[in-house]
Amino acid sequence: MATTPPLSDRTLNRTLLERQLLLEHAETGVADAVEHLMGLQSQTPASPYPGLWSRLPGFDFAEVGELLTGRQLVRLVLMRGTVHLVTAADALRLRHWLGPMLERTFRGSQWAAGAAPAERGAVVDYACGLLREQPRTPAQLRTAFADRFPEADPASLVNALRSWVPLAQLPPRGVWGVSGQPVYGLLEDWLGAPLTAPDPQDLVRRYLAAFGPAGPADMQKWSSMTGLKEVFAGMDLLTYQAADGRTLYDLPGAHLADPDLPVAARFVADFDNLVLSHADRTRVVPEAYRSRVMTVNGIVRGTILVDGFVAGTWRFDRAKGAAAVAVTPFVPLSAADREALTRDGLRLLAAADPGVAHEVAFTAG
Repeated sequence: MATTPPLSDRTLNRTLLERQLLLEHAETGVADAVEHLMGLQSQTPASPYPGLWSRLPGFDFAEVGELLTGRQLVRLVLMRGTVHLVTAADALRLRHWLGPMLERTFRGSQWAAGAAPAERGAVVDYACGLLREQPRTPAQLRTAFADRFPEADPASLVNALRSWVPLAQLPPRGVWGVSGQPVYGLLEDWLGAPLTAPDPQDLVRRYLAAFGPAGPADMQKWSSMTGLKEVFAGMDLLTYQAADGRTLYDLPGAHLADPDLPVAARFVADFDNLVLSHADRTRVVPEAYRSRVMTVNGIVRGTILVDGFVAGTWRFDRAKGAAAVAVTPFVPLSAADREALTRDGLRLLAAADPGVAHEVAFTAG
């Protein structure tokens, strides 16, 4: 493996933004962007929408709903045991690859003891039969499990099922502006195709193309998968040294962004994988702000980037006949950054909440 000089934090920052389609708006389609990013976290169903809006010029919020109902995009439990929006092909690949992690995570969860009295095979067979009849909500599954497996906790069995069986959350859940409970269907039935075993080396290449340069610990943070050191070691990758001495890997010939490249202030969605996919998140989230972005109860707030690094948070505020983007900077903003965020915030509101009054408000942290 060839070795090159250490990479500065700013080089890592600019390169990550470029690969995340956040350095400049990407001229690509929605499905292609979702595939390149290897999905967007969708634990909160609305999160992918501002995430894609920040990356794609002219992004139409309605298009994701069309792709979901057309079964080209899917929402299901994947990386880190959280719901992600991915392409249909990636749903089948990634669910196969992540299956062992999902089962391991469930075995260590608070739900494992409640599911233990029921025999796994019987639960899977019964649930698959129900879901082949028709999609079911968690409440409907709990009721059915309580009748069939009275010795077990029905809520625990529903949580177990998400690990034991590839399930999709079916639309209209995940369609912009539509609320309601999740409705589960069998992933392979919904897509009309079986799970496919991906080449782990291909997944490493794709991860690096979207998040690199990076190391096995970073990909583990993104995915919660273990055993990645061996996969990296078996590949012909370029190696770098980070400023702190860590070894980072990259694809041969992959472009590194200019560390001095100016970056306009911009919005990043809540739960965006930009801030969740590295063991050392300081390439985009300064350590001093980490607890203000990622709360102890698992909330990951929407953020603003100033000079490429997180410098505040934002959220939607809605009232009857009005919608606002509320920005909370962690640092004083220059007039240019404030103007850029105001302009982009109004554009975001026009896409997300047309037909009502719009405002971008800056509040004290």
